[in-house]
Amino acid sequence: GAGTVEFLISPDGRPHFLEMNTRLQVEHPVTEAVFGIDLVALQLRVAEGEPLEATPPHPQGHAVEARLYAEDPATDWTPQTGTLHRLSVPAGVRLDTGYTDGDDIGVHYDPMLAKVVAHAPTRAEAVRKLAGALDRATVHGPLTNRALLVNSLRHKEFTTAHMDTGFYDRHLPELTASTPDPHAPLAAALADAHGRSRFGGAWRNVPSQPQVKRYATGDTEYEVQYRHTREGLSTDGVRVVHADAGLVVLEVDGVQRKFEVARYGTDQVYVNTTTLTALSRFPDPAAQLAPGSLLAPMPGTVVRVAEGLAVGAVVSAGQPLFWLEAMKMEHRITAPVTGTLTALHAAPGRQVEVGVLLAVVEVSQEDR
Repeated sequence: GAGTVEFLISPDGRPHFLEMNTRLQVEHPVTEAVFGIDLVALQLRVAEGEPLEATPPHPQGHAVEARLYAEDPATDWTPQTGTLHRLSVPAGVRLDTGYTDGDDIGVHYDPMLAKVVAHAPTRAEAVRKLAGALDRATVHGPLTNRALLVNSLRHKEFTTAHMDTGFYDRHLPELTASTPDPHAPLAAALADAHGRSRFGGAWRNVPSQPQVKRYATGDTEYEVQYRHTREGLSTDGVRVVHADAGLVVLEVDGVQRKFEVARYGTDQVYVNTTTLTALSRFPDPAAQLAPGSLLAPMPGTVVRVAEGLAVGAVVSAGQPLFWLEAMKMEHRITAPVTGTLTALHAAPGRQVEVGVLLAVVEVSQEDR
């Protein structure tokens, strides 16, 4: 067998022991990259009775590993589920994953999707290489911690190796803040419009109203407009250089920018690293939820309901109402506002899918 020993190295080169595990740990690709060995193959050789080399190989360069998780770091690291439509990273880094495109990310296992490892002559080069690869990676599916990893790798405390265990306590809000590309919704609309018949796609030989499409990312909605013209698709303020179902090239302020577009189902759209939801022109009134609705953030099982909780109870904002078990973790569902519980559908033992209505808390009149 083989064991993993972890150390911290102080600036003067002295090692400080952390822990020992009688197995390979998730970070073992870092050792393999630095020493140019295959630890799993060596384990098998030892099991077959072969001896190891008398002296270990010499280390070469530095390696850094990042764990890509299906989780939302901004909301208490909540695990995410759904279909992993596409996962790929640029050449030059190592990708270890047990998933393939189209696999389902369920609730029964740890939500780690992959390990991405970069090796380079120096630590600074390895960090930059890993950050760049993650930034350019294609990850279509559930929400992941990809942005957090990229921002962490590029943070001054990390690049200068002055981080500590309080790094995320101090910086998590800024590291998880996202700024969607403002041109991503337009690129999505132009890709969707590509291939439509000019005569069946609203083209006419006299000026008319532009086509309008709406998209959402997070809590932000975007409305974009474009026209079918004799020369092709056009929009105000931006020149459309090229547009097809998978690639849109826009000239913005004299600079050409490429947008890779992928669509899954009826409303999921990915434009580079921006995730969008295509909004229907005619929303279903039945799909509207009452204010204060609590939805299941993931598939799981309701394991506990707060003692004495019942319809009519007065609850406070942030008060735990029930607990949901998923992906080997227990997640608290809390009241979004101070008010009265007007509906309660959660019950111990009930299995729920993501988005299922669990309860409704109606805000108090004095707080409106």
